[in-house]
Amino acid sequence: MKNIEEKTYTSTRNACKVCTPLGASIAFKGVAGCVPLIHGSQGCATYIRRYLISHYKEPVDIASTNFTEESAIFGGEANLFTALQNVSSQYKPELIGIATTCLSETIGDDMQKLLHKYKEIYARETNLPALVFVNTPSYSGTHTDGFHNAIHALVKAFACGGEVADALNLFPGFLSPADIRHLREIVSSFGIDQMLGVDYSDVLDNEHTGNYEKIPAGGTTLDELKAMGAAKASIELGYILNKFNPKAETAGEYLENNFSIPRINLGLPIGISESDFFFNALETITGKKTPGKYKKQRGRLVDSYIDGHKHLFGKRAVVYGEEDFVVGMVAFLEELGIETILCASGGNSGLLKKVIDEQVLPRNEIPVHDNYDFEDIAEACAQLKPDLLIGNSKGYYISRKLGIPLVRVGFPIHDRMGGQRILHVGYEGTQQLFDLITNTLIEYKQDHSPVGYKYM
Repeated sequence: MKNIEEKTYTSTRNACKVCTPLGASIAFKGVAGCVPLIHGSQGCATYIRRYLISHYKEPVDIASTNFTEESAIFGGEANLFTALQNVSSQYKPELIGIATTCLSETIGDDMQKLLHKYKEIYARETNLPALVFVNTPSYSGTHTDGFHNAIHALVKAFACGGEVADALNLFPGFLSPADIRHLREIVSSFGIDQMLGVDYSDVLDNEHTGNYEKIPAGGTTLDELKAMGAAKASIELGYILNKFNPKAETAGEYLENNFSIPRINLGLPIGISESDFFFNALETITGKKTPGKYKKQRGRLVDSYIDGHKHLFGKRAVVYGEEDFVVGMVAFLEELGIETILCASGGNSGLLKKVIDEQVLPRNEIPVHDNYDFEDIAEACAQLKPDLLIGNSKGYYISRKLGIPLVRVGFPIHDRMGGQRILHVGYEGTQQLFDLITNTLIEYKQDHSPVGYKYM
């Protein structure tokens, strides 16, 4: 009789990630005239709406096929067709982006077959919107995987070849609306046209008009998605992206493989080094020098590093969040002289440790944990006693319980205003992060000083 090795499995108690269709919904919101549709229960769509509204402070419509017990047994075809008809008639969208859920994936709904059948039935309708779907079961991957997979599905559905234009495809990664606006401004300053993989900077951080808009203005247009197949080059930000599945193809890789568009892969431009790589790539593509205002921003940033060195050097930080965001933050902290004593992510690509070691080249060995849980982070922090936590709002209870200051960055920010306006990238974003981290440490020291000093 064979001996079977006993293994202990710990269930996830408070995941350091969010569900996969949520990320796909954000990507779909970044396309002009698009309405996201969740193929599953109404609760899934409600959860996603609540989550996005809390972070972005904007009304967010997410449609649902509204599964019932009958749908779970006999399949969701009827619900899907009804939902598509309702969304089409009520919203008049140019595109419906469909994301599957655990339930629809588990029962095995064949989305490609169902949508083909739907198009055949309603082919004579003149206002039939474009339809794109992405498989996003929440038991596989994270919200960032859903985000990147949705962008790949959009590019694959629309990109067309043609005469090469003096234009750049930019895939910024899962960043804030403020980040996307800033990156768009930087690229424009080099005098080259650009197509963003998705652009939710206006849709999810909109101006007040006094009127409710079912589909807010803004986003990457379908024509821009089509033009991606004839761009001069693509820049894709993020080293890990959607590599939870090692065989997965990124949007940039798809364009390179199918349209021979050169792909430049960089990390998120957080910190001086990664921002330098981004600006250098733009110089190479356009043949133009970096505009003077960005050189001045870099110079002021270097000066602030010198000014704040005494407050930062030797401090110890725990960083958590999306995998590529963690890589960017660790690279930035290395520049500041802050030691990262723990990296944690709910992602499970298996690449986080490898990418940090190869791309960041940290001075010291950094414990790196993927597929991690906030309870695991809490237990580790109680032992490690870091000087600060860096990550999203979900780590606040750890900060409060252990008396460790929290620097809120990334997604989601639910307990503060302005999560959608946090600038993380470029020299300007790095400057804001530098000031935030430095002042958080100074404030903590000041508040816990017996003399309550007011001068440094």
